[in-house]
Amino acid sequence: MKISESESRVMEVLWDAQPQHSGDIVAAVTAREDWSPKTVRTLLARLLDKGAVRREGGSRPFLYSPCLSREDWLREQTGQLVDSHCQGRLAPLVSAFARREKLSEEDRREILAILKEMEE
Repeated sequence: MKISESESRVMEVLWDAQPQHSGDIVAAVTAREDWSPKTVRTLLARLLDKGAVRREGGSRPFLYSPCLSREDWLREQTGQLVDSHCQGRLAPLVSAFARREKLSEEDRREILAILKEMEE
């Protein structure tokens, strides 16, 4: 499922707390972004059309919650990045990130634990 950068800002609000009324979503997004409420409602409608969010309730105010998890979205985004910029190989991306960002000791431990777990 293709989610635009703007739509992902709305999803971040939903991933932080769910379900939420549209007015609460609008308030949270406009507090973070310099967008009009109409823009946020349009993005929310697009996400609903794409099946990324679901709307509950028979009348207003509707409750919205994500159908797409943050983890699934992140997996899709990183997969597209690896495919388009690293010829499908993860090592160049990890290497570039590690050198640029100077991984913390905690991050290094987590990455090594993941790799070790995958070997088992």
